[in-house]
Amino acid sequence: MPSTQFREQIAELSAQLAGRPLDASLDAWLNAKHGVETPTFEHLKQSCQAGVSEGWLCDREGGGIRYGRIFKPAPDLHGFSVDVVDMQDIAGPHHTHPNGEIDLIMPLDAGAQFDGRPAGWLVCPPGSSHRPTVTGGRALVLYLLPEGSITFTR
Repeated sequence: MPSTQFREQIAELSAQLAGRPLDASLDAWLNAKHGVETPTFEHLKQSCQAGVSEGWLCDREGGGIRYGRIFKPAPDLHGFSVDVVDMQDIAGPHHTHPNGEIDLIMPLDAGAQFDGRPAGWLVCPPGSSHRPTVTGGRALVLYLLPEGSITFTR
């Protein structure tokens, strides 16, 4: 799968997110409209798995985490950047989301969770922070960051 097709998938989704507050209602909406049992979830997961397998996703490694920013914020992505990480039973570096963060959790091992959440969407509001943690196995996590904004804690 080429990265251009993946970009089109993200652009279609981000069009539905543009201008919406990153809050609990968006979290609920994403899980209802594009959750685990939907074609959106399945297509994004398949694309991410293909991208990792083909080497154009998660092409960097540090501290036991494979990661990579595949797309910088752009008008066709409605101002979102796109990152994907590949984590297994590990906690990543602490960071803050000045504008919030939208995560798609895609377990590769049954029972894998991200920040205590199973497969599906997690919306972190503006100003939130965490140490992203995968437990119970391996998972891919897709991050949509408004304006690509993230601040890592020293």
